[in-house]
Amino acid sequence: METIENLKWRYAVKKFNTNSVSTADLNQILEATNLSASSAGLQPYRVFIVENATLRKELAEGSFNTQISESSHLLVFAAFDKITKGRIDSFIAYLAKGRNVPEEALADYKTALVSGLLSRSDEENFNWSARQAYIAMGTALIAAAELKIDSTPMEGFDSGKFDSLLGLKEKGLRSVVTMALGYRDAVNDPYVALNKVRLPLDEFATFIN
Repeated sequence: METIENLKWRYAVKKFNTNSVSTADLNQILEATNLSASSAGLQPYRVFIVENATLRKELAEGSFNTQISESSHLLVFAAFDKITKGRIDSFIAYLAKGRNVPEEALADYKTALVSGLLSRSDEENFNWSARQAYIAMGTALIAAAELKIDSTPMEGFDSGKFDSLLGLKEKGLRSVVTMALGYRDAVNDPYVALNKVRLPLDEFATFIN
């Protein structure tokens, strides 16, 4: 299984070199991320790709994650701060068009979404949306590894600064996690030659019969 070998190859890169990820490869990673599992299919998050080096440097100021500025591209996963009936309406309309069915055929599904999601608080829905974003980032990490593109998932950033500089608040979004893309600096990254260490499978996973 190639995926296992690719995951053995990947690690959280600490130092990137100056090579850039191609547009074609970046688009493949984004397409894979867009196809990621998503509860109810709602995709209650968006991905922002920061290519501008000056902006990445500004985003990195005050953070211990130098990968923010040193990477080829920075992916910012941002979750919706609330789920509204309008967003559910738009999703149902898009779903009906994509499956070539009338919206009326999805009425029960829409009712279930409205009653299930809108009965919760905005903060509960934001936390749910953030977890959906993490699932998508996992897919992005695997897709990058398949292409032998290095990556670093990061939480250590000032979300308020990111939201402000990227104009997320105006879009009803809040940044939750980031992912740097690029190519490892094989000379200066102290982690490049280290063995990948994980728990033995029989300790990590338990079968319940």
